Amino acid sequence: MIVRMIAGLAVGMVAIMPAAAQDRPGFKDTPILPGGSFHVHDPDRPYPQVVTPAAVAGGAPSDAVVLFDGTSLDAWTAQAMPWTLEGGAMTPPPRTASGGENNLVSKQSFGDVQLHLEFRSPNPPTKSSQDRGNSGIWFMERYELQILDGYQNPTYADGTVGAVYGWKPPLANASRRPGEWQSYDVVFERPRFAADGSLVRPAYVTAFLNGVLVQNHQAMLGTTAWRQIAKYQAHADAAPLQLQDHDSPVSFRNIWVRPLPAAAIAQDLEGVAK
Repeated sequence: MIVRMIAGLAVGMVAIMPAAAQDRPGFKDTPILPGGSFHVHDPDRPYPQVVTPAAVAGGAPSDAVVLFDGTSLDAWTAQAMPWTLEGGAMTPPPRTASGGENNLVSKQSFGDVQLHLEFRSPNPPTKSSQDRGNSGIWFMERYELQILDGYQNPTYADGTVGAVYGWKPPLANASRRPGEWQSYDVVFERPRFAADGSLVRPAYVTAFLNGVLVQNHQAMLGTTAWRQIAKYQAHADAAPLQLQDHDSPVSFRNIWVRPLPAAAIAQDLEGVAK
């Protein structure tokens, strides 16, 4: 009886197993997609690159450029004094009486990138508004996404955490309490310039603060400026990342980027051949 049961199970298993898959399944009798030569569900369309995700949330995937893993500041250059490294985090040192900004600049340059970064505002807070936990992520050393202690800290809306500084307030205030680690996940699309230096396409930023969308493919006005309207000036296709020193001991950890291919840049269907 046992033999018969096993045989019966085997037959049942064969009955429900799917048919052998084609090497490249798809269809060639479907319409051609706009702006290209591929059919809908085309079997000849190139497959995406395989990227192995990190074992833990927020970790660097297999194709990431790790800029800070808590052990070394070798990927960065400080503009004045070295930043401190303690407990797996890096922090700008107190300014000297005569010292100005001591920003941290990546040695490697980037254009279009996906960025993950974690930061922590000082606790207990001792200041208010723009002097409380102030820093910033400057893409290409020009375009700032604001870092600030935004927890019960009134300030101007286009200068709080999650803002495109001096331009767009965040869609939500997703701040954690001072002293707690917070995360940014950002997609930055660099601006495009014509040969004569004129702007063809602005920079765009999409940002999640602590998993909450705070900027959704937001166009940027140009190089960040204080108390002025930002404007563009032509520059190279790649430039360093910069972490701002705003005379506040904001700490950072777990920083990595993924340089993005041209296919990652958002495109409108307007003007695409049909």
